[in-house]
Amino acid sequence: MRLVRTAQYALLVVVGVIMVGPLYWLLTSSLKDPSQIYTWPPAWIPTDIRVANYADAWNSAPFADFYLNSAVTTVAGTVLEVANAVLTAYAFVYLRFPAKRILFAVLLGAMMVPGHVTLLPNYLTVSELGWINTYQGIVIPGVASAFGAFLLRQHMLTLPGELVEAARMDGAGHLRTLWSVVLPLSRPMLVTVGIVSLVSKWNDFIWPLIVTNTASMRTLPVGLLLLKNQEGYTNWGAVMAATMFVVAPVLVLFFLAQRHIVAGLTRGAVKG
Repeated sequence: MRLVRTAQYALLVVVGVIMVGPLYWLLTSSLKDPSQIYTWPPAWIPTDIRVANYADAWNSAPFADFYLNSAVTTVAGTVLEVANAVLTAYAFVYLRFPAKRILFAVLLGAMMVPGHVTLLPNYLTVSELGWINTYQGIVIPGVASAFGAFLLRQHMLTLPGELVEAARMDGAGHLRTLWSVVLPLSRPMLVTVGIVSLVSKWNDFIWPLIVTNTASMRTLPVGLLLLKNQEGYTNWGAVMAATMFVVAPVLVLFFLAQRHIVAGLTRGAVKG
């Protein structure tokens, strides 16, 4: 028994090192002089802290614009995606309409379609609308989430039906029932879907790269590529510092919301 427990702890340590190691290397490299990054064996702890890498990275590209663009598109896209997923899930659970099962099968099928397949039709549509290099061009094509709707639908199936029936007997319509009964009971799952959507949009690279063509409309991941191309392999410290600009907000958000994420993923997500 003791041997098994020791093996479990050892496995956890190995998995932890594999997961945290790249992040530690990124953080320490962002504080190293470029000459220390290429040393062998690797210098795991920087001997000469170089905070100026962050100033170099910030001044090498318009990161204030990148942050603003990422914040606007991420927040707007997340709010719209979660709202769309909530309304879709509520309709599948509490409304009666023709071909409901077929439409739900179509929703499940949409989850199997790779996102890159939709890049060309989405680009042609956005171009026809004149939305190239605009916030709506970045945000609108990503507001439909089959995964979020499916996850919320599975959670709503676990809610006590008596509460919804009691709200209807009190004269509440669908919007009032959704707002006053269903949403308060779905808070952990809403946070989970929101976090998944937010992280996905914050880190999205391909679509903002395709649909924008000026530096003032680029988002952080695209701006990071521009900085890397500009600095090449001569100033990896600044490139690593710029990468921390992208990673740090997501880490802070994860630590603030991790309790809700775990609660959402473990509550009623498996009921069919």
